[in-house]
Amino acid sequence: MRFQDAARDARAVVYAGIQADPLVARLATLLAEAEASERWMARAVMNGERTDPQKWRRIFPSLFGEAAPAAVADHAERVLAASLEVANRGEQVRSQYRGAVVEELTARLLARRAGAVKRERRVLFDGVPAEIHPYDVTVESAERPEVYDCKWGARGINADVLNQLDDARAHAAEEEIELRVAIVVFDARRSAELRLDRSTARHDETRLVALESIDELAEAGA
Repeated sequence: MRFQDAARDARAVVYAGIQADPLVARLATLLAEAEASERWMARAVMNGERTDPQKWRRIFPSLFGEAAPAAVADHAERVLAASLEVANRGEQVRSQYRGAVVEELTARLLARRAGAVKRERRVLFDGVPAEIHPYDVTVESAERPEVYDCKWGARGINADVLNQLDDARAHAAEEEIELRVAIVVFDARRSAELRLDRSTARHDETRLVALESIDELAEAGA
């Protein structure tokens, strides 16, 4: 088993530009330090249905109300402002930015535990055709390699994603390598589980990391 950079096709070049936008790094940094309620707010805001910041302040009084500590309100304001920047990008571009933010957040949390992580990498096996799509985030440890596919919402989970993850795990096992595979979904665990329950693709050995448990990526033994 070995890792390889993804091909730099036109799609990858365009997406790399989005990944490199300082907004992505800024928002991922804020979300890495955020409370659960801030992350739920960010998800709601980035869906783009309401772009009036005052409405969001009323919806989340625990973050912005008079009872909210100053430090909490200040951080929440920065999360809200950055999330609104994404929401105001327009439907097609907003979707790409949301995906990039989830990938960057995943990478930052994993780095706290695993050190160096890599992005947009393929996993190759001798005698097995390479997968078309690369993995969003990888931990390329000789002792404990890990691959992650990141999704904004549960609707992004599909058979192709699940099959690719499980195939990689199975091919690694044939080489006596324990490759941990996971899908990160910036959405409610229940929504992701319902989506998985409807899938016929094998996923019993694919870890699900939902919005409620995303901090587990940074925890020792995760």
